[in-house]
Amino acid sequence: MTPSPLVGLAGWRLPGDHFGAVELTRRTGVEGLQLDLGGPGRGPRLDAPGTVDRLREDGARHRVRLLAVAGNTLNDIGLHAPEGSRDALRVRRVLIRVLDTALALGAPLAFVPSFRRSAIGDPQQLRRTAAVLAWAAGEAQARGLLLASENDLDPRRARTLAEEVAAPAFRLLLDTYNPRVAGVDVLALIDATHPWIAPQIHLKDGTNGVVARDLLGDGDGPVRAAVHALAARAGPPEALVLENDYRDGDLRRLALDVARVRALASS
Repeated sequence: MTPSPLVGLAGWRLPGDHFGAVELTRRTGVEGLQLDLGGPGRGPRLDAPGTVDRLREDGARHRVRLLAVAGNTLNDIGLHAPEGSRDALRVRRVLIRVLDTALALGAPLAFVPSFRRSAIGDPQQLRRTAAVLAWAAGEAQARGLLLASENDLDPRRARTLAEEVAAPAFRLLLDTYNPRVAGVDVLALIDATHPWIAPQIHLKDGTNGVVARDLLGDGDGPVRAAVHALAARAGPPEALVLENDYRDGDLRRLALDVARVRALASS
């Protein structure tokens, strides 16, 4: 019998720092946690001296699995910065830090967002993004990790990206609401790209393309349909990671959403 997906939280959508995220995950009764590398404008550095060791110990003590490390600061740099440029060197350095931190934490997945300055808007940016991700996927494979891209591409271009990266360790990170924001049919996206979808997926919801305070399933995102479509095409994911925004400290809303994710996981 296939086990139900575990439930996870996205640390960058919780109040407090990395250590508080582990404690809040434990108090919420959730099994897993994704963390962000941090940096200027994005909170404390995950790879600051002593941080990784303490997080690994806290995770083991609280029985919280550290699931993944995100490089959200790449949205501020530009993943597809021109080859040979100063920003391209910064991108490589960040990617190595993300991968090394995931390895040190025992997290099996590292992922790279393609929004804002990293958004893929034309064929040249797609080709350059694919080249950078192909290099990074090789680095991930050498560390025994998976590397995923989180983006808002339509089904055809998302599949093209995966085919151009062409690396065994490469995946696409599915978010149930980002496609809705971009005007993309998430069910068509799953149908076209399910062989590459990462074993952890993001669940969030909103109204008219805005993620605010909607409870999961109360907005206009196809949360349940997306999870069921993925399970039908590729089997259930290993982790359903809640990415609604709780930085305002509304823990009642968090608890209600966790209950909804558990119900979805068990279905």
